[in-house]
Amino acid sequence: MKSITITGSQRESVGKSATKALRNAGQVPCVIYGGDKVLHFSADEKQFKNLVYTPNVYTATIEVNGKKIETILQDIQFHPIHDRIIHADFYQLQADKEISMNIPVRILGKSKGVAMGGALRQNLRKLKVKAIPANLPDFIDVDVTELEIGNKFYASRLRNDKYQVLHNDNTVVAQVRMSRNAAKAASEEEEVAE
Repeated sequence: MKSITITGSQRESVGKSATKALRNAGQVPCVIYGGDKVLHFSADEKQFKNLVYTPNVYTATIEVNGKKIETILQDIQFHPIHDRIIHADFYQLQADKEISMNIPVRILGKSKGVAMGGALRQNLRKLKVKAIPANLPDFIDVDVTELEIGNKFYASRLRNDKYQVLHNDNTVVAQVRMSRNAAKAASEEEEVAE
C-alpha cells in the first residue's frame, strides 16, 4: 500500500486556546492512538491534501521530532462552514495486528451485458476489509467481463487468503441492468414479431 509522509511537531499544550492558535496559524491539531502512549502533534494543513482529497487510500508516515511512525487516518473533522480541516486522528500500525480499512473498488473489463445494451451499475465504490498492514491492497479489482444483463457481482467472489472482506456474501458490488434503450428495443422487437 502506498504511503504519504506528514511532518509535524509535538504539541506541549492541548487546551482550547493552544488549539485555536494552531488553527489560526494554518496548522492541524492531530493525535496518534494505538501505540505505547498517545502522541499529540500538529502539522501544516497543506500536507493533508494528498491524503484526504483523493479516492485512493494511503498509509501515513508521521515524522515527529525525527521519529517516524507508520499510521492510518482513522478520523478527520472539518469546519462546518469553510471546510478546513480542524482535527485528525491517526491509528498506529502494528506489523502483526489486523486493521480494518475502506479500500476503493476498481472495475476491470467490459461486460457482455453492456455490449448487448445493458448499463453497468457500481453499487459500492469502497469495501471494508480486514488484514495485517502488509496485506492491505491499494484497490480491490472486480472483473465484470462475464456479467450479462441481469447478472450481479457479489462480495462472496472476492474471498482470498490475504484479506477478509467485511461485507455479507450477498452484498452486490456491481451489476448489469437493462438500460432504457435496450428495454425499448426489446419491446419493439416483440411487437414486430407479433
